[in-house]
Amino acid sequence: MVHSAPSERSGSGIVSVLAVAGIVGSLMQTLVVPLVGELPRLLDATAADTSWVITVTLLVGAVATPVVGKLGDLYGKRRMMLACSVPLILGSVVCALGGSLIPMIAGRGLQGLGVGMIPLGVSALRDLLPPQRVGPAIALMSSSMGIGGALGLPISAAVAEYADWRMLFWGAAGLSLVVAVLIWFLVPATPARAEGRLDVVGAIGLGAALVCLLLGVSKGADWGWGSGTTLGLLGAAVVVLVLWALWELRVRDPLVDLRVTVRPQVLFTNLASVLIGFAMYAQSLVVMQILQLPAATGYGLGQSMLAAGLWLAPSGLMMMAVSSLGARLSAARGPKTSLFLGGLIIALGYGAAFGLMGWTWGLMIASCVGNIGVGLAYGAMPALIMGAVPRTETASANSFNTLMRSIGTSVSAAVVGVVLAQMTVTMGGHPLPSEAGFRTVLLIGCGVALVAALVTLTIPRQQGDAEPAHHVPAEAARPAAPVSRAARIGHEELGPWEDAFRSYDGPGPVGAARSQAPTAPFLQQNESGRLSADERAELLWLRRETEDLRRANGDLRRQNGELRQELDLLLQGASAWIKNLTDR
Repeated sequence: MVHSAPSERSGSGIVSVLAVAGIVGSLMQTLVVPLVGELPRLLDATAADTSWVITVTLLVGAVATPVVGKLGDLYGKRRMMLACSVPLILGSVVCALGGSLIPMIAGRGLQGLGVGMIPLGVSALRDLLPPQRVGPAIALMSSSMGIGGALGLPISAAVAEYADWRMLFWGAAGLSLVVAVLIWFLVPATPARAEGRLDVVGAIGLGAALVCLLLGVSKGADWGWGSGTTLGLLGAAVVVLVLWALWELRVRDPLVDLRVTVRPQVLFTNLASVLIGFAMYAQSLVVMQILQLPAATGYGLGQSMLAAGLWLAPSGLMMMAVSSLGARLSAARGPKTSLFLGGLIIALGYGAAFGLMGWTWGLMIASCVGNIGVGLAYGAMPALIMGAVPRTETASANSFNTLMRSIGTSVSAAVVGVVLAQMTVTMGGHPLPSEAGFRTVLLIGCGVALVAALVTLTIPRQQGDAEPAHHVPAEAARPAAPVSRAARIGHEELGPWEDAFRSYDGPGPVGAARSQAPTAPFLQQNESGRLSADERAELLWLRRETEDLRRANGDLRRQNGELRQELDLLLQGASAWIKNLTDR
């Protein structure tokens, strides 16, 4: 069945709705951060027990994301986004009504089930938008996740400081309900691309392995890295993952198609995603702590939680500002280039933080630079993944990539915690992370970002269509008309953007999708007077499409030139900044 692309206006509405869903989903992750210190008093529990309020969301989200992605491929992504909004709303209400530890943990676990909405939305863009709009839409939605995380912190801190803490969760329930209503009315149904059934055994196996891995990593500092519990969980994770992989290779309808996952483009993109997730989270952890440590330490900046969140809010907005630039760069040079440049800019942000950590404005600038790199990288990763997998596995592959990023952030939190716990100073009888500890973490993060950039260089160029031969429709198998030189300039590896430079495969007046190839036979028939009225109408439609493509190619050439000028200015500014910093 041919899926008709929405109109320009409806397409903009779809992107806006899914971007709002990304903001709300990422907002849930920072929702309780301002309450961490107050949770033991509010819930009448120990600090160790209340830490599960954050941990449970991480665990449930990690387990649910690949399962929800597979269900999206099987039953439709819009349907599963609506399904994910239900536990998001219920979890927020449970947390708002609960006044003890167990209801709070249960509610936060339900909120974790809603995390899968984000990769589902990114995958749905491939089904709902014309090819030339997929790239910019992916970049915008990926950046929206940074906006939610950056704005969520000061908003949550302000509500926690000046209002009842329960208002945080009532507000989250209201926002989640609004997102569900917008998806219901404005996002069209997406086709179920895959066939088969859910691999229940694979889902249980992957869930068990992830719980063991993430639980050991996130709680290792509390339990002791050499304790039997921590080592047992990490060892069990390895064993279960091996058994799970063997099962996935043998089952007919696997939860994760490992044969696709080990393709070089997918494998190295996922590896780079783990490293980018590590680098992104490590910087946010360090900068937030430096801003809030007492000024009496000599390196802390003495900011309140609210003030620290406001200082970091512009960095989230930078992700949105850079999204269009990232999409244009990916269209001109391929998403691999955007990912590589993103890793380098994140490393540059760490260098800025290392040199400017004594000033609040300096850390704000460093965070903005780092998040520019994160915005470029996060917009490129889904494009690389979707350019290498068949449409039947878009949602599950994107969800698995999101899981890789989550593993990177979890490992980052563990590594940062170990380094800062080992490198401390004593002040007022309490151990605090030392300046040397913070600088060590910054150097580690910079090194990881550079390694991510190097890993990106190993991602091969995409060769041909990602669809297997047996999935290619007969009409699509016809020889394509030659692509003009203007449509080939500098576009070696476009991933899902590659179709933006080919003839648009949308529906014609007679309701059937047409390629550019049949145009010549129609012209010959028209000259001999053997065309029907419908065929003449379709010929006129094809001519209009050709003119539109010519105009689009002209716009792309102009944008390519502008992009090169912008990149030259950016690199010149970065070189001058590095030279000034070195001279200083």
